[in-house]
Amino acid sequence: MVKVIKDFFLKQFVKSIFWITPRLSDRTIIRLTHVAEQLVPEKFKKTVKYVREKWENQHPSVGLVKKILTQLNKRSRNKLAENLFVNALFIGAKKRWKFFKQHGFKPPFLLVISPTMRCNLLCKGCYAGEYTRDEDLDFETVDRIIREAKRLGVYFYTISGGEPYVWEGLFKMFKKHNDCYFQTYTNGTLLNEENAEKLAKVGNVAAAISVEGFERETDLRRGKGVYKRVMKAMDNLRNAGVMFGFSATPTKYNSEILSSERFIDHYINKGCLFGWYFQYIPIGLKPNVDMMATPEQRLRLLKFVHWVRANKPIFIGDFWNDGPYVGGCMAGALAKESNTGYLHINCHGDVEPCVFSHFAVDNIKDKSLLEAITSPFFKEISKQRPYVENLLRPCMIIDCPYVLRKAVKKCNARPTHPGAETIVEDKKIVQHLDNYSKRWKELTDPIWKKWKEGTLDLAKEYEEEVLNKERSGKGRKRG
Repeated sequence: MVKVIKDFFLKQFVKSIFWITPRLSDRTIIRLTHVAEQLVPEKFKKTVKYVREKWENQHPSVGLVKKILTQLNKRSRNKLAENLFVNALFIGAKKRWKFFKQHGFKPPFLLVISPTMRCNLLCKGCYAGEYTRDEDLDFETVDRIIREAKRLGVYFYTISGGEPYVWEGLFKMFKKHNDCYFQTYTNGTLLNEENAEKLAKVGNVAAAISVEGFERETDLRRGKGVYKRVMKAMDNLRNAGVMFGFSATPTKYNSEILSSERFIDHYINKGCLFGWYFQYIPIGLKPNVDMMATPEQRLRLLKFVHWVRANKPIFIGDFWNDGPYVGGCMAGALAKESNTGYLHINCHGDVEPCVFSHFAVDNIKDKSLLEAITSPFFKEISKQRPYVENLLRPCMIIDCPYVLRKAVKKCNARPTHPGAETIVEDKKIVQHLDNYSKRWKELTDPIWKKWKEGTLDLAKEYEEEVLNKERSGKGRKRG
């Protein structure tokens, strides 16, 4: 009973903070952080001080916080506070830590579930393209997965696909598990005004909408007219007060656009509150290594993301270059000392270590979630993390490809769709990934050394190497 009361008051306190912050002056907020610093446990004092310093310096993250708290409707704001900040990051963390003390590892921080691989688009190189599309996970199975996961302390779920908004049980799931926070990876074409209003009413969903750049790049990969439908979807979500952002996959052909100031400013102006970057991985529908961004292009993205974080009011995640912040690779569910594990369950129920690693030894229809995440396959992957000291090389597919090959072979993991095995068996792909990983090591080992020494300023490097040249070029053209 005491725990229930404490959790209730914590939620009310966080919701109050979310409500009052936009209404206070910066000076008042800074004063309150001094009070908070005296009240919070010792382990949180550094965090409070960090927040105060950001506010005093008017860091762009301050503008982002204000934007989130004013752009979201009341329901979305409250659910962000309760479900993500309190349940997932606080209550869930305590459950996972308790589990760790009993079993020696932590359950995953989040689950990625693809209840369907059906989609109304057919994008070039999509990793979902090789699954059969006539088999969905039924609602009862997804419901069971979430119920079992919550007992382990998991309150954050990413729903992918396919296109999640074609799955009939989606909104029923959002409503039933209203203590969880969901993120949907979507092409955006089904986010009409009606669905935007439905998302506004449940409040516990953020939409990450896929883009390839601007109209030309998006329509080239996704189909003519898709970009305009995406722009309309963003307008609908913004008008409804729903949390949304963009999801982008740099390839050899659009990487410079996706790592440009023009791109990020455009989507900030559309109302995006966050953005995710994923490297193109040669899997799925006709895997093509020639679509992969080069190591040099990936390095530019690394510097660009740090520049954005220092200068723009938007939260950016780079799932390959952010290894230092999450202890390396997150695949394989199990975590020892950090809350960074995750896994993927596809539409057939196959339990995969990663959405880009299409191999499994277990199916959720035959086992409990706990049995699946403690499989020898996941343990083999998890015990090797981090794979190398340089955490800018976190991935077992493109940075340390020998890790995935070894785990698949040792544990006799099966491909979850025809052709999935090419990433560990096809000679052309294997050779390309070996060459890629070697070059990425050459580029990032010196950077990692500076990172550890504290002498690295990636944002400044981007500004000097890219931004100043681009701006001066525009100036010459105007002249």
